[in-house]
Amino acid sequence: MTKTVLVTGATAGFGQAIARRFSSEGYKLVITGRRQERLDALVAELGGAEKAHALCFDIRDEAATEAALKSLPAEFAAIDVLVNNAGLALGTGPAQDCDLGEWKTMIDTNITGLVTITRLMLEGLIARRGLVVNLSSVAANWPYPGGNVYGATKSFVQQFSRGLRSDLSSKGVRVTSIEPGMAESEFTLVRTGGNQEAYDKLYSGANPLQPEDIAETIFWVASLPAHMNINTMEIMPVYQSWAPFQVYRETK
Repeated sequence: MTKTVLVTGATAGFGQAIARRFSSEGYKLVITGRRQERLDALVAELGGAEKAHALCFDIRDEAATEAALKSLPAEFAAIDVLVNNAGLALGTGPAQDCDLGEWKTMIDTNITGLVTITRLMLEGLIARRGLVVNLSSVAANWPYPGGNVYGATKSFVQQFSRGLRSDLSSKGVRVTSIEPGMAESEFTLVRTGGNQEAYDKLYSGANPLQPEDIAETIFWVASLPAHMNINTMEIMPVYQSWAPFQVYRETK
């Protein structure tokens, strides 16, 4: 029986790569995002309307999220795998210099949007003994200057995944938190307001993770036997590791 996976935030980066990887293995795809033209292009790439279905909405909007899910045609309505990929970081400055609106946008997207779509889909996932994959980050475990609210949202995703895992274990539903480190994608351009120089500097010589690496990991998780659950997986490129503790030295 052909399985169906729903991938949020499929208009770029990880989301696109995840959709392509699952499609290459014969899954049907439901892809979501805010940019209709990118969704349409990805549907065409994945084989057209028989293979993929696009839902264009803002995941921060609960009513729009619910309406989009209810609009799914019957052949795409039975979701076996939910990949909560939609998320963003905004700003790199210290907390005292940050924009409160950007903090709220990260919370509304990375937390509220994620829990909303998950809750709306839980009954179906339980009925199909499905899988939930949540995209967290190494920032959930390892704080860094400028990570403030972004890291906090990813800590929520990590702990929410554990809570879901606990609640759903008796239902046969698997839950995994994927926690990537430095990965090269449009994510960083969004975070820096389109600053290509900052983007190039961050990745220069670091051999960062690529979206395809994360897609391969998530597909591996989904392909495991139904009695196996990967609780959390932290992934870094080889050239990234833990730094010394930050120490501020007062000058006199």
